[in-house]
Formats: sequence, C-alpha cells, structure tokens
Amino acid sequence: MRRSCPLHPPPDYARLRREEPVSRVRLPGGASAWVVARYADVRRILTDPRISADRAKPGYPFLTADAEFLRQVRVFVGMDPPEHGPYRRMFIPEFTTRRVRGLAPDIRKSVHECLDAMAAGPRPADLVTALALPVPTLAISKLLGVPDADYPRFATLTATLMAEPDPELRPQGEAGFRELVGYLSGLVATARRSPGDDLIGRVASTHVESGALSEFQLVFIALLLLFAGYETTANMITLGVVTLLAHPDQLALLHADLSLVPQAVEELLRYLSVAELATCRTAVADLEIGGVRIRAGEGVIPLAASADRDESAFAHPDRFDILRTESRHLAFGHGPHQCLGANLARLELTVVFTELLRRFPTLRLAAPMAEIPFKYDANLFGAYRLPVTW
Repeated sequence: MRRSCPLHPPPDYARLRREEPVSRVRLPGGASAWVVARYADVRRILTDPRISADRAKPGYPFLTADAEFLRQVRVFVGMDPPEHGPYRRMFIPEFTTRRVRGLAPDIRKSVHECLDAMAAGPRPADLVTALALPVPTLAISKLLGVPDADYPRFATLTATLMAEPDPELRPQGEAGFRELVGYLSGLVATARRSPGDDLIGRVASTHVESGALSEFQLVFIALLLLFAGYETTANMITLGVVTLLAHPDQLALLHADLSLVPQAVEELLRYLSVAELATCRTAVADLEIGGVRIRAGEGVIPLAASADRDESAFAHPDRFDILRTESRHLAFGHGPHQCLGANLARLELTVVFTELLRRFPTLRLAAPMAEIPFKYDANLFGAYRLPVTW
C-alpha cells in the first residue's frame, strides 16, 4: 500500500477503516498477516497481553527478508512482560525530562550552527543534509557518549546509512554498517574500563558489570536507539517542513506566535506518523478484534498512520490543524512499548522548527513537490533530499 501523496497515508487506509478494519494482507515474502486500521483497535492491540512483541514467536510478520535475523536478537523492544519490564527500566532513567533537558544546550547550539551554515552557503540548500540529519546525529551522539573527537566519523557513518539506496553501493553500505557496529562495540568496551557520564557509561558500569546485561546487548540497544532516534527525527524534520509550507495558513499562525510550536509538533506527529510499522506483533492466543477472529501464531500489523487519521478519534482527521486539542496520537506507540525517546524527539523538533522559522521566515521549496525524492521504498517514510531557498 503506497502513498499517493507524501503528506497522507495510502488511500487504502481510509477504505480499510470503513469496510475492513481488520483484514488479511500478503507480505512481500509471501506470508500473510492481519492489518488493523482503526484507532481503538490499534490501541487495544498495543496493550493486550495476548499480542506479543517477541520477534522469535512463530508468525511474527517480518516485512523484509533482511529483518529475519532479528529472531535471534534478544533485546527489550522484542520482549514481553514480565521479562520486558526489568530491561526497559534499565534505560528509562536515560530519557527522563530532566536528563533530556540536559541535552537542550547542545541541541540548540547544533541547530544554530546548521542554520548559520545554511545562511552562508549556496541556495538552494538541501535541508536533509544541512539540518535534518546533523541535529539528531548530534543529539544521539551526546546521549550515547560519543567523544567530540569521534563525532565527524560517527556522523559520516550514520549519514551513510540514510543515503538513497544504490545497488552498486550496497557493499560499501554493508561495510559502513559493520564499521558502525565495531565503533559502538569499542565505545562499550571503553565505557566498561572508564565509564563516562552518559548512557553507555552509566548502563555499562551498572548493568553490564552486574551481569544483568551483556556487552552485545548494550551494543545492539545503542544501535537500536541510534536508528529509532535518528532516522525518525530526521524524517519528521524534513516532512514537517514540507507540511508547514503546504499549509500557509498554519505557517502564518506560527510566524505570529512561535510559542505554538510545541502544539504544532504534536499535530505534525499525528498527521505524519512516519514510524507506523515499528509495532508489528504476533498473537499468542486466540482473540477477537473488530469482530474478526485472530488465531494464535498469526501476525498482526497495527497501522498507526491509519489510526491517527481515524474519524472516530479525531475531528476532521485529514485536516492539518496546529490548534487541535486532541493529543492522543499514536506516533510514539502506546502501552508498555511506547517510545522511550519521545521526550528527546519532542525537544529536537521544537528547537528545530522554532529556530528555523525565526531565522528563515521566507523559507520555501526550491523544487516542485513531484520532483522531491520521497522514501516510498522505505519502512520509515521521509525524503532523501529537500531543496529549499529563502
């Protein structure tokens, strides 16, 4: 199911909500699964103990063959209660409001530096490479504890993973991924010898040293946090700018009152829902959802982007309205697996949009929408490039 417009979910989602809110689909690999389209049903799935997040369970709906290796990887995002809770609690302290606020000065500094470089550089500028990628890269590097001297290398490795797919460059991409894993492994090993005041240092000195977590698990979780907090935020920055420019009436409200930016961020999260396929599940017992019987061992895919456009949950859901009062969107998931990094993502997005609109009040697209290379081929929707001018 492909989007026909980059700012809206696939048109099939509306049909599913009306006619088949729980329906069978065929996955790319040939297996079948259930997709769930309505808001109330999606929320229920994300809290129902009969629905498992464990990727090793029979019937788990992997969307690509490349993801099958995750069956063998045991980290808390793929665990169920009661095993899930103790592991998640190891990382909750790293994402408290207080801890995230501590990153705010670095994030603001990064945003200002990016905007300074944009202003001094050629026009049009590519907003993806100029702003959308560098800001979350800096935030996640500070969170994990990447030394300042290593930042250029870390930024290069992460940017490579976000590049537009090119079959001829796949070997280099795989080599870059291995190098990134090796770098994070070295970071964890160093943290065990001399822990710093950062996520890897604190978790390594506490939970790896106690034996509650292995070095490999910490490396993989660091990689997971990188992907979860880097690409999603970068895509939200890019698509958020496109959305605001496509709605000049809403953009005018922000220019008149930048204190509305946090509210606009919530509406952008609902409106775009870029990470909807991060919540695939498996039924571990028979249950009924939306009048349909789902059997144990069958895959379930809750469609967050559909749920966040559900007419029964949001008034005029296809309208982008930064003054909207409903704030129950599912962009960060729901229930025991709700995104740990929600506070950090909100901070980054708020700082980026506030400073970008303040600095470039005449910002506009430098190419027709039809010429922007959107990520129709990716699980996380976004754009590979976004030419802008002012």
